[in-house]
Amino acid sequence: MASASETGAIRRRGPLATFLVRLFKEKPLGAAGAIIFLLFLFCGIFADFLAPYGMNQISPLNRLKPPSWQHPFGTDNLGRDMLSRCLYGAQLSVIIGFCAAGLATIISVVLGILTGYLGGRFDMISQRFVDAWMSFPDLIILIVVVSVLGPGMPQIIGTLGLLLGIAGSRIIRSAVITVRENMYVHAAQSVGARTPRILWRHILPNVMPPIIVLFTTRVGTVILAESGLSFLGLGVPPPAPTWGGMLSGSGRTFMFQGPWLALAPGLCLTLVVYSTNMFGDALRDLLDPRMRGSR
Repeated sequence: MASASETGAIRRRGPLATFLVRLFKEKPLGAAGAIIFLLFLFCGIFADFLAPYGMNQISPLNRLKPPSWQHPFGTDNLGRDMLSRCLYGAQLSVIIGFCAAGLATIISVVLGILTGYLGGRFDMISQRFVDAWMSFPDLIILIVVVSVLGPGMPQIIGTLGLLLGIAGSRIIRSAVITVRENMYVHAAQSVGARTPRILWRHILPNVMPPIIVLFTTRVGTVILAESGLSFLGLGVPPPAPTWGGMLSGSGRTFMFQGPWLALAPGLCLTLVVYSTNMFGDALRDLLDPRMRGSR
């Protein structure tokens, strides 16, 4: 049992401070993931100020230079600074990751709440469509759509948002089905509250924890998928530096002459995806009401 002083300290804290204390105390790995993710987010937002060189600033005299004080991540086959290109690659990954994950979350919320709350024939028809959509391999759909529409940032964001949004609606739907059976929802229905008001005031606030977790995990998934497309030559077209494109281009061609060409973007990609997944798992554990009794 907590003492009176500890209880008073918890009450004096705000909800954000209480959450941060629980995150660092109960989920140190998730807290480390959050710090790493915020660091990459900061680097991506302020890449124009942090990068010591331009993203495509060529210096033929510095071709394939190993890591040094002047070039901490080394240089590529054209003499471009790898640190600068990794920073600008983080900027593109942040834009694509947040936009596609946000679009996917909106689609999942709208489709999941409507099908979960309304139920009936609408739910049955919608879920059969979701089943058919999920039966196709994700990578094949991405390759086909990008091949037809052409490579580019809007095409990747729209395709990944639609692809992950429809599949993720299952998670939101299951949470809505649980929430709609609570007494406060039945009470709102009994007093004649309209369906949009019930969805906005009663359903949506009570399914926010899985929505937040879904968004955080989708960011890492989108970054990994975009890197895979760039590796295949279907991502953001050059000369824009993306981590997948750096691995596919000079990183694969000159890997044996300069291992840092593959190590630098590969480590950035690994750290970002791992940190977002760890942070998402920590959020799931901390925000899940069924796990609060385990403290």
